[in-house]
Amino acid sequence: MKYLAFAAGVLSASAVWADTPELTVYTYDSFVADWGPGPAIEAAFEETCGCDLKLVAAGDGAALLARIRLEGARSEADIVLGLDTNLTAAAAETGLFAPHGVRATYDLPVAWNDPVFVPYDWGYFAFVHAADLDAPANFRALAESDLSIVIQDPRSSTPGLGLLMWVKAAYGDEAPAIWEGLADNIVTVTKGWSEAYGLFLEGEADMVLSYTTSPAYHLIAEEDSSKAAALFDEGHYLQVEVAAKLAASDQPELAEAFLQFMVTDGFQSVIPTTNWMYPAVTPAGGLPEGFETLIAPGAALLLPADRAQTVRDEALAEWLDALSQ
Repeated sequence: MKYLAFAAGVLSASAVWADTPELTVYTYDSFVADWGPGPAIEAAFEETCGCDLKLVAAGDGAALLARIRLEGARSEADIVLGLDTNLTAAAAETGLFAPHGVRATYDLPVAWNDPVFVPYDWGYFAFVHAADLDAPANFRALAESDLSIVIQDPRSSTPGLGLLMWVKAAYGDEAPAIWEGLADNIVTVTKGWSEAYGLFLEGEADMVLSYTTSPAYHLIAEEDSSKAAALFDEGHYLQVEVAAKLAASDQPELAEAFLQFMVTDGFQSVIPTTNWMYPAVTPAGGLPEGFETLIAPGAALLLPADRAQTVRDEALAEWLDALSQ
């Protein structure tokens, strides 16, 4: 009898588990890390959805899009989280993403009305360095210096691609000359942001491509004011990170619920001190103390999504040519 009671309990538990819907989100590696926003967001959403939120690390943004293209409509993903405006036009062209019904009042430096992609955070790219370093004030000065830098590969990393767009937006036809000058400064090119930032922290380079918000992590989480971001006088390139649901998702209503959850305090309040970016919708409690110390770029550089797609191949060719010499 005890055995029968135990078996019945197992079957009952299994039935409940089987009835629990699963939502699969492809995202980038640092998002799902123990110190990233993933664990807190997973817990918060599961409290409201009655579901199992499955966060799958699939590389940086460019790698995310490549994987979705490869898997197509057969993908297990319901949502992709971690693309940005340099990739949204290419992502939309795949026809794999569906429109959303999210409504929100965004706190972004640019107007936002995209019918497919929902923004969840934003920031400016910057080179992070030791606070006592005499940092250059623009790309030309960096190229003329002996400073060593670590950057990310634009073919797999959204920061890496953002750097290409930054140089192109700031210098246009002079971009190849800038890259020729920077080639000697580059210690290595990593696949993604985490590896690059780790090398910088290990002392392998003087500066690393990251964000103006990165020093906030050291200041708030570590009580360490020894890191700073270099303010470039030609302006800084803006990144808006987005998520979208897959048209082939077998959980379309749950996917829509997650996208709507992204613009609430339950998601947005987690972003500043885990993803170390600015939230797309400022939480009721505002930004954490320490964010007011960050540099403020004089100009926000951003190529429109369709223009970024056109420029990408040209900028990538210029970058590859400069680094191969």
